[in-house]
Amino acid sequence: MDYSYELRAMEQGFKIVCGVDEAGRGPLAGPVYAAAVILPTGLQIPGLNDSKKLSEKKREELFDIITQKAISYSIGIATEREIDEINILNATFLAMKRAVDGLEICPDYAIIDGNREPHTGIFEETVVKGDGKVMSVAAASILAKVSRDRFMLEMAEKYPQYQFEKHKGYGTKLHYEMISQYGVSPIHRRSFLKKILGE
Repeated sequence: MDYSYELRAMEQGFKIVCGVDEAGRGPLAGPVYAAAVILPTGLQIPGLNDSKKLSEKKREELFDIITQKAISYSIGIATEREIDEINILNATFLAMKRAVDGLEICPDYAIIDGNREPHTGIFEETVVKGDGKVMSVAAASILAKVSRDRFMLEMAEKYPQYQFEKHKGYGTKLHYEMISQYGVSPIHRRSFLKKILGE
């Protein structure tokens, strides 16, 4: 992983490049999170990788380094209700746009993890598995994942019966058992639970 994507954009005349990634498209509960990050080109962050390949402890360590050393970073979310209203794909794009819009320095180029452009209003390049190839996208993947996990831990305290601290809202056997026992909470995505709800 290196800065070759960011540098190539700059060679084309773009000045400020951000990486964008999301976390939480699959869970049954909680918002979808996205992060946008502008890193100083060439900054080395040992251990930086796709957030899914890192331990929770390592992600937390990297979160602190990225937030301290990034030129600018921003977290955007789309809520459970927005997910239910406009579907998870559009909600993910909305979270990404909010993340880009929230940057203190306005970028002119965004490198997006995946193969679909979210239409952030600036020039976009999509990179499949970009969180394992592009430094700024890997950084964004960590900020989005850690931010969402922290939110779900707060929700675990608010709704202890669902044991969100164990599954972070994903559709595990335990989570489905808790839903069948206690019904849905205000933070569940009803559109993901139509069979259970009979809707």
